[in-house]
Amino acid sequence: MVAKESTNDHRLAPPVSSMDMTLELGYNKLSPESFDDDGRPRRTGTMWTASAHIITAVIGSGVLSLAWSIGQLGWIAGPAVMILFAFVIYYTSGLLADCYRSGDPRTGKRNYTYMEVVNANLGGLKVRICGYIQYINLVGVAIGYTIAASISMTAIKRSNCFHDKGDNSPCHASSNPYMILFGVIQIIFSQIPDFDQISWLSMVAAVMSFTYSSIGLGLGIAQVARHGQFKGSITGVSIGAGVSQIQKIWHSLQAFGDIAFAYTYSLILIEIQDTIRSPPPTEAKVMRKATLISVMVTTVFYSLCGCMGYAAFGNAAPGNLLTGFGFYNPYWLLDIANAAIVIHLVGAYQVYAQPLFAFVEKWAKNSWPESPLIGRDFVVRISKTRKIKLNLFRMIWRTLFVILTTVISMMLPFFNDIVGLLGALGFWPLTVYFPVEMYIVQKKLVRWSRKWVCLQLLSVGCLVISVAAAVGSVASIVDDLKVFKPFQNNM
Repeated sequence: MVAKESTNDHRLAPPVSSMDMTLELGYNKLSPESFDDDGRPRRTGTMWTASAHIITAVIGSGVLSLAWSIGQLGWIAGPAVMILFAFVIYYTSGLLADCYRSGDPRTGKRNYTYMEVVNANLGGLKVRICGYIQYINLVGVAIGYTIAASISMTAIKRSNCFHDKGDNSPCHASSNPYMILFGVIQIIFSQIPDFDQISWLSMVAAVMSFTYSSIGLGLGIAQVARHGQFKGSITGVSIGAGVSQIQKIWHSLQAFGDIAFAYTYSLILIEIQDTIRSPPPTEAKVMRKATLISVMVTTVFYSLCGCMGYAAFGNAAPGNLLTGFGFYNPYWLLDIANAAIVIHLVGAYQVYAQPLFAFVEKWAKNSWPESPLIGRDFVVRISKTRKIKLNLFRMIWRTLFVILTTVISMMLPFFNDIVGLLGALGFWPLTVYFPVEMYIVQKKLVRWSRKWVCLQLLSVGCLVISVAAAVGSVASIVDDLKVFKPFQNNM
C-alpha cells in the first residue's frame, strides 16, 4: 500500500441473499421502486462518489516509499515508470469494470466481489488460484502494515530524542516493543465480529492517510525551498560509495514493486462499482470515468510526493519518507504525521484482515457445523445497557493470526523490501492477468485476433515486470538478513 482502504464490504465469500438482506435491514416495507434489479436496496453512487472511494482506497502508506523509488530510477525513468503504471492500472481497471455484469452490460447478473467475477467468467481451477493469491496478499499486507506502524511509533520516540539531544545523537530504539503493542491493539479490534461494523474505523483511516501524505509533501516542498535547488540525477543512485552494481540492479527492480504497491486497488474495484446506481448509463461506463479521474488525481499527488521527496534529498532519499529522518524539524509535525500513519494502519489492517477472517470462519462453520466451539456464541455484558457477542473459535483463530503476523514482522522488519514484494506479487495476477482473461471471455475475443494478441502482450510484459520486481525485493531482503539479527533490531 500500501496503503489501500475499502469503503464497502469486500469479503471474498459470497454475499447474503437479497431477501435475507432485505428482511434484516427492514426494507421489506418499501415500494418496489426502492430496489434494484437484484432485489437489493437501490444503489445511489455516482461517478464522483466512486472516484472518491478509489482515491481514498489508493492513497496510503505506499506513498512513503515513492521518493526512494524515484531515487533508484532517476529523474527520467522514475516519473516515466509511475506514468506507465498509471496507464496500465487505468486500462486493466476498465477491462475489469466490464466484467461486473455477466452477459448484457445493462441487465446481466451482477457480481458483487472480485472472486465472483472470476468464478462467473473463468471458473474451475482459476477461481481457486485467484483465491490463494488474494489470501496470501492479505496476509502479506497485514505483515507490511505491522512493520510500517512499528517504524512510525519508533520514529516518534526518536524524533523527540533528536529534539532533546540534537540531530547527531544516536537515539537508538528497538521496534519490537512497538510491534507487540500494535499486535495487542489488533487482537482487540479483531474481535469485532464483522466487516460491516468497522466502517467508522475505515473512515478515520482514510482521513489519516491524507494527513500524513500531505505533511510529507509539504515538508518536501519546504526542504527544496530552503536549499533553493532540486537534488537528484538523471540516472538515480550511482554505483559506488556503498552501492555495488548488483545492488543498483536489485534496488531498481524493487522500485517497480514499490510503485506497483502504491497504485494497486483491483481487489476492491468490483465492490466500489457495486455502489453505482443502475443504468443508464451502464455501471461500467461510469466506473471507467471514475477510474480515469481517480488515477489522474492519484498520479498527480504521487508525482508531487515522490518527486518533491527526491528533489529534497536526492540520492539519499530514505526508504520511508517520514521515518528516515531526512526531516528533523519541526519535530511536532513529524510526530503528528507518524501518529497519523499509526492510526491509519490500525484501521487498514482490519480492512484487509476482516475478509480473511470471514472466509476462514465460514469455511470452518461449513466443515464442522455441529461443533460447539465454532458455532456457539456467548454474550458478555459490559454495562447495564450494552453487551457484546463473542465466539470462542473467532477469538482463538483471530488472536493466533495477529500473533503470527506480528512474529513474522519482528523477523523481517524491512518496510521497503516487503512493500516491493507485495506490489510485485499482487500486480500481475490481480491487476492484469485475471482482468485480461475475463475480458477476453466476456467479449468472446477470437484467439490470435489483433486485440487478443495485444492483450496477451500486455499481460506477458507485466508478468516480466512483476517477476523482476519480486526478484529484486527478495534479493534486498536477503542482503538485509545478512546483517540483521531477528528480535534484536535497533534503529
